[in-house]
Amino acid sequence: MKTILLVDDEPGIIQIARDYLEHAGYRVVSASDGKTALAAWRSAKPDLIVLDLGLPNLDGLDITRAIRKQDNTPIIMLTARGDESDKLVGLELGADDYIVKPFSPKELVARVRAVLRRMENASVGDLIHAGDLTLDAPRMRVTLAGRAIQVTTTEFELLATLARQPGRIFTRAQLLDAVRGVAFESYERAIDAHIKNLRRKIEPDPRAPRYLLTVYGVGYKFADE
Repeated sequence: MKTILLVDDEPGIIQIARDYLEHAGYRVVSASDGKTALAAWRSAKPDLIVLDLGLPNLDGLDITRAIRKQDNTPIIMLTARGDESDKLVGLELGADDYIVKPFSPKELVARVRAVLRRMENASVGDLIHAGDLTLDAPRMRVTLAGRAIQVTTTEFELLATLARQPGRIFTRAQLLDAVRGVAFESYERAIDAHIKNLRRKIEPDPRAPRYLLTVYGVGYKFADE
């Protein structure tokens, strides 16, 4: 049974989300503030975190920063904030997905399933080699010239999608469909945030990328040389 850490300071949201997630077969641990959330993450070792951005003590961005320094546990952000910059900051810090409040509990369950499914569906024996990069799909690991690179689930799937077909140009919509695996209304600038993260991690010079190339007005491609 997969464990979900549910973090929100609104009891009503905790209750309805817990009901739906437990009905879907997940074990749910909850927290209502930042400090409790970090303690619960350390003790429960959840498979996925559903994390509200607006929390007492430490907000969701602070929690994401703290977790990403140590771990790649998938994170789905919950936010009522309409400011686009909040979403981008959360994604650039390493969140895998986001849902804007008010949200459908059924959509939340579907998003949780989609993120967890991506972790489970890697093909055994699937190794991708591109220059100094090696992607190990079964273990969702990336190495660059033999050095391990820490990536999130979504970052791995995005990188693997591009690296499997060097030279192919993907639109942002196509990349969203590839990494989400579910047909939700999507936020295409999320792809830009994930690409920025990946470039910072794998490119010798993120401002002059060698691997992840921008095709202006269209999307992105993986270098075919």
